[in-house]
Amino acid sequence: MRDPKPIKLARTLRKKESDAERKLWSKLRSRQFINLKFRRQHPIGKYIVDFVSLEKKIVIEIDGSQHMEPHNSENDRQRTAWLESKGYRVIRFWNTDVLLNIEGVGLKILEQLDAMP
Repeated sequence: MRDPKPIKLARTLRKKESDAERKLWSKLRSRQFINLKFRRQHPIGKYIVDFVSLEKKIVIEIDGSQHMEPHNSENDRQRTAWLESKGYRVIRFWNTDVLLNIEGVGLKILEQLDAMP
């Protein structure tokens, strides 16, 4: 049986999404982005990722300024390494990139998808 804690936390995070997460989700949801199904605030192992396509095994993380702090950037590095060890490709964007250049973010995601085997 799955541990209910990550699922409960993911539900809470969905209700408290940032402006950048809300903006990107409006582009990814309901197969609007190249007919690809994305999930938001989805548990993978002990982590909850911002967005994931399970079909393509691609994770999209949206980072705020707190991710520049040394402790948080080390946690992000470990998290990315673990996800990559499970076969996921992780793409990170800053909040400001999503808020100010959503088209560029979409192009970067497409580039990463095209580069995948």
